Amino acid sequence: MAEEGNPAGGDELREDLYEHYNITADKGQAPLRIDKFLLDRIPDTSRNKIQVAAKTGSVLVNNVAVKPNYKVKPDDEISIVLPYPVREIELIPQDIPLDVVYEDDTLAIINKSANMVVHPGYGNYSGTLVNALLYHFNNLPGSEAADPLTTRPGLVHRLDKNTTGIMVIAKTEDALAHLSKQFFDRTTDRRYHAVVWGDIPEDEGEIESYLNRSKKDRKVMDVYEDPEEGKYALTRYKVLKRLGYVTLVECKLETGRTHQIRVHFKSIKHPLFNDPEYGGNIIRKGTTFSKYKQFIENCFQVCNRQALHAKTLSLTHPKTGERMHFNSELPADMQELIQRMENYTKANS
Repeated sequence: MAEEGNPAGGDELREDLYEHYNITADKGQAPLRIDKFLLDRIPDTSRNKIQVAAKTGSVLVNNVAVKPNYKVKPDDEISIVLPYPVREIELIPQDIPLDVVYEDDTLAIINKSANMVVHPGYGNYSGTLVNALLYHFNNLPGSEAADPLTTRPGLVHRLDKNTTGIMVIAKTEDALAHLSKQFFDRTTDRRYHAVVWGDIPEDEGEIESYLNRSKKDRKVMDVYEDPEEGKYALTRYKVLKRLGYVTLVECKLETGRTHQIRVHFKSIKHPLFNDPEYGGNIIRKGTTFSKYKQFIENCFQVCNRQALHAKTLSLTHPKTGERMHFNSELPADMQELIQRMENYTKANS
């Protein structure tokens, strides 16, 4: 761990990152935390967003990634780098169908489909959920921000590209602030259904760790025991149905970290079925007989993504104070996967 005041990590600027801001500190600059320093120099941002950018390696000083507590010194050259070019960050409304479960003048609840990236970024500049939201809803909070660190119109939380299910969208600035605080304070209740490899021995349990980017592959997350190496994450789960070679579980998120459920179940050797980033897209349990292998390969085609669905969401309405509960049925691919697993297990028991 780097000491306070020293650059952390030592990563040089990678070729897949693009510079969005470049600021040089004055010769008479007094020592000042970099998050405070940048707050006055980047338009339409917040200290929290700058801290998040720093923690993900997007804030560089003299071409080296630093942490939010780095103290700016005279003549420091500060860069904000992101994984997409400046010219590509314009958010364009697109007429993409949305499954709107509920809507009023304050918020909307949508049922996100698979194969949909939530926010434009490197390699996904169109066809995202945000592009659809901008088309279907007018004047979402944050949609006018010019800064790529702040352009998150209406978004309070995210789902991975191939995770389906319930999401809440804030339609006003007050709703965005209120809902964001609920997620931060963990007063929302989120339940996911997942099909994981293997027969989990316990009927219920919890997975607790610290999560951060993998040191071997920055595109995926990994678990750490040292609190200095990651953010605290807690997933509670209970078994809903045992299906022989796989298990259907319900997961309750006590924290909302990137890929949390996916990396947590990999860490206990029960990765999500057909999750390519975390080893679930190979046969993890069962025999090597050709009939079984063909059956699993057919199941991979039926559910050609990680088998994860955001099933329910409970929250307090920002305007009325009413406690609201939303539910989404399992998508057809997961339902068929479960049915096939049940039938196969019965036929071969």
